[in-house]
Amino acid sequence: MTITALQRLRSSKLNVVGKVGIRTKLLEVAATLEDVVAMGRGDPDLNTPQHIIDAAKKALDEGATHYTHVRGTIELRCAIANKLKRENNLEYDPETEILVTCGAEEVVFLAFFAFLNPGDEVLVPSPRYTAYDEAVKMWGGKVVAVPCDERDDFAYRPEAIRKCITPKTKIVSLVNPGNPIGLVDPDTVEEIAEIAKEHDLLVISDEIYEHFIYDGTPHVSVASLPGMKERTITINGPSKTYAMTGWRCGYLAAPAPICEMLTEPAHTIAICCPAVTQAAALAAYNGPQDCIAQMRKIYDERRRFAMAALDELDLTYIKPRAGFYLFTDVTSLGMKPDEFCLRLLKEARVLVFPGSLFADPTDHYVRISLLAPTTRIQIGAQRLKEFIAKLRA
Repeated sequence: MTITALQRLRSSKLNVVGKVGIRTKLLEVAATLEDVVAMGRGDPDLNTPQHIIDAAKKALDEGATHYTHVRGTIELRCAIANKLKRENNLEYDPETEILVTCGAEEVVFLAFFAFLNPGDEVLVPSPRYTAYDEAVKMWGGKVVAVPCDERDDFAYRPEAIRKCITPKTKIVSLVNPGNPIGLVDPDTVEEIAEIAKEHDLLVISDEIYEHFIYDGTPHVSVASLPGMKERTITINGPSKTYAMTGWRCGYLAAPAPICEMLTEPAHTIAICCPAVTQAAALAAYNGPQDCIAQMRKIYDERRRFAMAALDELDLTYIKPRAGFYLFTDVTSLGMKPDEFCLRLLKEARVLVFPGSLFADPTDHYVRISLLAPTTRIQIGAQRLKEFIAKLRA
């Protein structure tokens, strides 16, 4: 069969999915170069804590190579329920209100599958993690970008959300802390909750970065607010908190009817999260938690170093109050972010991603990831300094 025939037979559903673009091009170029400082992807460079790895090895030795319950082992679901009660002031029944998945991305896919009919609208901030866009469009929904003001550090403001609500609005997406922009203030979370109740909306609350908040601002889970548990799907997992991205484990916490309606679709997609991964996640949630503070300290030190380096270069950025990223304005250098990223990679061997990959409404920004060893970030900063000096010369 020829490629032409395959194109003729392909589903029209593929037309809504984003095309291969600048991310792939940057990664392809990076693969041809030596000694690239990788400050693009959102994959923690720190190792999974040893006690978690040891638990996985032990589980394999004891036969954790088979299917589990589609929602996850009851031991893991109990550990997640205890974590949510301890850290998030959330009460969920591990038997009926928690579903373990192959990463948080699977929850996003399942949630939009369950609730979107063609034409239903999902409110999202700008900029944002755009995997949500793809999932919404794949299920026939419409992404509605809530305008966020660059002069206000792209804050997700309730008044802007209100202006975007129409009779077709069904879901508010809340990624808190966010990517590439950080924390949503507790007062704003409370106002979003009131909007959701007023307009009978569902909230999908992605809290995967919850443990990496700086400067003392508290994190508030929207489902913990009065009247919100019944209209919230909380997404989380160990990927960022315990440096377990490659293990592929996530979960949703939601009222029992939602978990019930998602159980069979989850089985169809993956049957279950791998048994050995669940054993590792169980050790993460039940084991010592001092590793979280240690990781947060390392990321905070990198954050402070990177901010100082950008200040020295006279580049403006959104101060990262949470997460691992600096959203940095490069327009003062006389080029668009896509061109900047390609030239920085080819000429200085530093990989960062343009804001276009994160729905930057201004086309001014690049996202600099702090998920590389501190010594490599220092090398990257020096290369960036030399590259910019040449541009300005």
